[in-house]
Amino acid sequence: MNAGRTPSAPALRSLGAAIGFFALIYTIAVGFAVNFPALSGRIVDQANIIAADTRSAIEPKLADLEAKSGIQLVVATVSSLEGQEIEPYANELFRTWKLGDKTKNNGALLLVAPNERRVRIEVGYGLEGTLTDALSKVIITNAITPRFKAGDFSGGISRGVDDIITVLTTDASEWQQRPSLRLDSQQTADSTTWLLLIAGVVLVILLVISPSFRWIFFNLLLNIAFSSGGSGSGDGSSSGGGFSGGGGSSGGGGASGSW
Repeated sequence: MNAGRTPSAPALRSLGAAIGFFALIYTIAVGFAVNFPALSGRIVDQANIIAADTRSAIEPKLADLEAKSGIQLVVATVSSLEGQEIEPYANELFRTWKLGDKTKNNGALLLVAPNERRVRIEVGYGLEGTLTDALSKVIITNAITPRFKAGDFSGGISRGVDDIITVLTTDASEWQQRPSLRLDSQQTADSTTWLLLIAGVVLVILLVISPSFRWIFFNLLLNIAFSSGGSGSGDGSSSGGGFSGGGGSSGGGGASGSW
């Protein structure tokens, strides 16, 4: 392989999906019993870090995005990741809440864990070609974490929401003019790309050499396939105030950051 060549976007999306499955399998295998917050609205501020005026400004934007495009973007803060890394936690939370339309999988989640100083943008299958892993990383690095470092959680979340909506609703030629969202070839070929490749190789090796891992993996796939149309906890008990997910799913697309 040419070390200077950047893997294609479809290859990266496939690897991202594989990593998402791997993270979910690991979580099930080690027996975590996570108590997720209820999906009480488009903003779930369990950690109580979003100012009231910021919440009032963000909620109409999220509602307008869903009304005009069908994209369901939810902002969540949690008081604890309960010992998990943010990647599997965000993926499980997304699947529990079932964000986005069931057929389009057009949901997105902005998750903040202030106690662990971690943030993640989790992206539904149907939006991975638009809100790419690389762009999610740019938003976290440029818009969110600098404000979090200064103690401005409301400002970081508000700016992050604005940039996510910009990417999801405008033509690429328009948002690329904004320095804060500009993506060059160097950013697409950073170390995160190669970490995805390594993780994908590790997943394949485990599937080849471990019969027990294969059994868990394929049973998980079957469970996901058969439960996607069911009435799991993400549709009813976790949705309060008349707001609920639409049955969507995520395979681990997105990006994470810390401060």
